[in-house]
Amino acid sequence: MSGGSKPPEVGVMNCQETLDENAPAFNLSDKNHENLARKDEDFEPHTWENLRGIIANNSLETLRRPPSDLKRYLKWTKETKAAYGTITNYICQERLHWQPLPTTTPDEGPTFYVEDPIPFADRNYKILYNDWPYGMAPNITHIVVWLKTRLDVEPTVGDLMPQSRQLVKDFVQHTFIDRLQRQGITGDQVMWFRNWTGLQSVRGMDHIHVLVRDVPIEIIDEWTGGRTPLP
Repeated sequence: MSGGSKPPEVGVMNCQETLDENAPAFNLSDKNHENLARKDEDFEPHTWENLRGIIANNSLETLRRPPSDLKRYLKWTKETKAAYGTITNYICQERLHWQPLPTTTPDEGPTFYVEDPIPFADRNYKILYNDWPYGMAPNITHIVVWLKTRLDVEPTVGDLMPQSRQLVKDFVQHTFIDRLQRQGITGDQVMWFRNWTGLQSVRGMDHIHVLVRDVPIEIIDEWTGGRTPLP
C-alpha cells in the first residue's frame, strides 16, 4: 500500500472471535499457570541481567507478571474482547487511533494506508507505554512500538526473519540508543524483543517491545508523545 496523493477511504475493523467464556483470553505459558497460584509477595521481579538472558536465549515464554497483575490482565482482556470483539480492535480505536482500510479482513488482521510500506518508514509507527508490562525492577520502563506495516517472519513459530531483525535493530539504534547517547547516557540501557506469534496477546498488528532502564521521564515522554499508560 503505497503512493497516492491522499489516503483512500478507511473503514472500521470488526473482527469478532468465537471464544470459550472460561478460556484464557490468550495463551498462557506453564510459568504463567504456576504464577497464578502464587502470591505477590513470592514474586521476584525481572532484573536487567535476567531480562538480558531471557532475550538472548529467546526464552520469552518465561516472562512473567506479578500474580495480581496477571489476574487483572486476564480479566481486562476478557472484558475488552467482549466490548470490542478483539484486543486489536481496542488498540486501533482507543490507543493508536488508526483507521484500518476497508479491505481489512479478520483472518489477515488490519491493514493501513502508508506512504512507504517499509517498516518504521514515514512515521508509520507509534510508540506507547506497555499498558500491561511484565513484572520488572522499578527502574525499567516497558515501551511498545506499534507498526502499520508487517515485519517478515518465518512461518513455523512466527519468529523474525534476518532482514526484519536488522530493520528492528537499526530502528532501535537510531530512535532509542542514539537519543540516549546525545543526552550523555551511555552503556547498556536499551534492549528489545518481539514475541513470536504463539505468545502474542495482540495478534494481527506487528509490534516490538523495548525495555529501557534509568531513563529520565522527559525522554520517555518525547518518545511516546506524552501519552500515558492506562491507569
